[in-house]
Amino acid sequence: MTQMQENRVVRLHGQDDLKIEALALQAPGAGEVRVAVLAGGICGSDLHYWLEGGIGTIRVREPIILGHEAAGRIEALGDGVTGLQIGQLVAMNPSHPCGSCDFCSQGLPHHCTAMRFKGSAMYLPHEQGMFRDRMVIGAKQCHPLPEGIAPGAAACAEPLAVCLHAANRGEVVGGSLAGKTVLVTGAGPIGALCVAVARQRGAAEIIVTDIQDATLAVARQMGADHAINTASAPEGLAEWQAGKGRVDLVFECSAAAPAIRDAVSCLRPLGVLVQVGVAGPTPLPLNVMVGKEILFIGSHRFDTEFADAVRLIGSGAIDPRPMITATYPMAEALTAFRAASDRGQSVKVQLSFAGA
Repeated sequence: MTQMQENRVVRLHGQDDLKIEALALQAPGAGEVRVAVLAGGICGSDLHYWLEGGIGTIRVREPIILGHEAAGRIEALGDGVTGLQIGQLVAMNPSHPCGSCDFCSQGLPHHCTAMRFKGSAMYLPHEQGMFRDRMVIGAKQCHPLPEGIAPGAAACAEPLAVCLHAANRGEVVGGSLAGKTVLVTGAGPIGALCVAVARQRGAAEIIVTDIQDATLAVARQMGADHAINTASAPEGLAEWQAGKGRVDLVFECSAAAPAIRDAVSCLRPLGVLVQVGVAGPTPLPLNVMVGKEILFIGSHRFDTEFADAVRLIGSGAIDPRPMITATYPMAEALTAFRAASDRGQSVKVQLSFAGA
């Protein structure tokens, strides 16, 4: 089999059963393109699938190609595709809402009840993901970037879109981030990018917390003014907890009960808590939240923010590269997954694919 007849993929067969396999190469259909994938980021959901065989009640029930953060160059155009060119660098939006359910009809496609999201085991058959040398995808899901942008940076469009949506949700109730004091709890990839978004939107002071020094150092590179290890410095937030709190808005990215308590203790009355991190049932300090009249806002995925993320990366307004702590070739996918699961050393670990 020649290289152009086969396609290497990173496929999970079940808990702790990750394999590099070869599948037949597909041709793009009408309205589709084929992309030579260059870079793909390992997300927390990919790690859950690998380590636990699922996420909560969502289980891997058949082999699934992982990955939903990726960028590459267009290799072939299907019939009717316009506005894209062969060789063009694109970030690929993993979301494909149905367009016809109640939520899509209400202008809320990210809440689509039939969402097809790349690399997701929610439905059967599973929606196959982006960790492969080449993939066929809808042309409308491809967003071009200018020449000179690194594929690894382009592949960060999806997590950046999550953070832009969170910021938009917070600004709906709390107003512009410009001039605000912002706290980010959790310095993983989403926390690091929330720092970058807050900085880009003009926050006056940005504090980030975590229990790992390595991730906090990356958050500083992404624009944080203060980085506090709450494990080694449990009183480190004291100046923002003074009085009834000095923080205007929190991006809570950890979903850890202690971090949520810290967030609420730092928020001023009528402050905004944007919950970005996800977990199962989690205790909340409701007495303090009610007493301060905290505005609690959930934030789920993204919509038009994907295109906004691509523009910000393409213009250089936000540079996600400092959070990319390691890149491994596809053939070393298992090593990359192990590295990504080590929060003491890694923020965003990426894979490199065909032509990279």
